[in-house]
Amino acid sequence: MEIIEDQLKDSLNRVNFIFKNEEITTECINAYDGFSILGEAFGPFEKSKKYKLKYFIALPFIENNIMKISSNEKCDNVDVQRYAISERDDQRLIQRDNPYFLNKIKEFKTFVEKDVHDKNKPKIGLDLFKSFTINIIDSRLSKMLRLARSELSLDDEGKLTNSEKLLYRKLSELIKVWRAFFLSFD
Repeated sequence: MEIIEDQLKDSLNRVNFIFKNEEITTECINAYDGFSILGEAFGPFEKSKKYKLKYFIALPFIENNIMKISSNEKCDNVDVQRYAISERDDQRLIQRDNPYFLNKIKEFKTFVEKDVHDKNKPKIGLDLFKSFTINIIDSRLSKMLRLARSELSLDDEGKLTNSEKLLYRKLSELIKVWRAFFLSFD
């Protein structure tokens, strides 16, 4: 069982790595001259202008109050609540526009924590973010368990995020073995 867990963790880390290499839209909140490292230039950045940066590159700029996540990219407790409510209210698996939406929630929690730490938002916002995230994960997991007992249609597969596809494959294999064991009447 430990091998399955390690393989799944490695696969989930790879999916998260891919997400961190996706571009996000940021907005400059404090002008910055920029810098160069290993032949790559970052900046200059002008206040109020928007920039598309890979997530892992944008992160230090955000942490140092040079950039912020653009409003069209944000994912705070209000957005996560919306996801949680829609997952709760629909018994079917919901297809999200972003196949990395769970990774986005996981990573963007950092920004909510920063806002609370900097006293820009009350701590209740972080508590709600965590609570709604748990609801989303549990709802989607329940739906995936139902799906894992049967053959996955192409339509259903399209509704899974990349990380959920990894989990589905493992769950489906394990459920089939477990079920066959108990249903074999030899």
